[in-house]
Amino acid sequence: MLDIFKAIIIGIVEGLTEFLPVSSTGHIDLVSQFVQISQGKDFENMFEYVIQFGAIMAVVILYFSKLNPFSAKKTVRERQDTWVLWFKVIIACLPSIIIGLPLNDFMDEHLHKPAVVATALIVYGILFIVIENIYKNKAPKISSLANIGYSTAFYIGLFQALSIVPGTSRSGATILGAIILGASRYVATEFSFFLAIPTMVGVTILKVGSYLLKGNTFTGEQWAVLATGTLVSFIVAVIAIKWLLKFVQTHDFKAFGWYRIVVGLIVFAVMFM
Repeated sequence: MLDIFKAIIIGIVEGLTEFLPVSSTGHIDLVSQFVQISQGKDFENMFEYVIQFGAIMAVVILYFSKLNPFSAKKTVRERQDTWVLWFKVIIACLPSIIIGLPLNDFMDEHLHKPAVVATALIVYGILFIVIENIYKNKAPKISSLANIGYSTAFYIGLFQALSIVPGTSRSGATILGAIILGASRYVATEFSFFLAIPTMVGVTILKVGSYLLKGNTFTGEQWAVLATGTLVSFIVAVIAIKWLLKFVQTHDFKAFGWYRIVVGLIVFAVMFM
């Protein structure tokens, strides 16, 4: 029963931070220093990634109509545009596949440490403030998803690949890259949502497969813990996505930059103490 409660806490953290540019993996790594699920290290490592699937389903549900190329309500042109959007998303995910997959085990073993997370939080927090100051008076060249070219999508994907370092934030790196490449904050945010779908579905399959290949199985309690964390992540992510989309229409990302810096400094302070 205690592990169910812990799964709820981690699910809340995941749902809140998956799409905000503050690093869900980094926050979960930090929370896991105090809230650890007692189902074995292999299960815990797999759990922390797989519950992200709940957050991804929040995007699928909220954007189902927009992302569904088979909708009978769409015109032929609208269905074609939806396929084009998916092709751009797939192209943007290629760098993560090429760079992330070979380094996945190394990152899990060596970089999931508080010092790495804190450093990444601070560095990208500073970048958010600097980039926002540079681009605050510049009109975005890309004001809609349709304006994102295939080459631009690939370059955005290169930024997403940076998030293999814990504490970076997949959405944060993607949003920063898109803004640098000329996208509006709203377009950058939405595109980061869509990139999460194939990226995190792939990660979920990879982590569950790795877990099972090690000879592990799921007990009834583990299924309950995994289902609870995933469901909570989904519910909280729906709220977080709706809030973020409203926020970026009237605000920049500097507040997230300052937040990242403060959290990173707190982590370092706790480590030294």
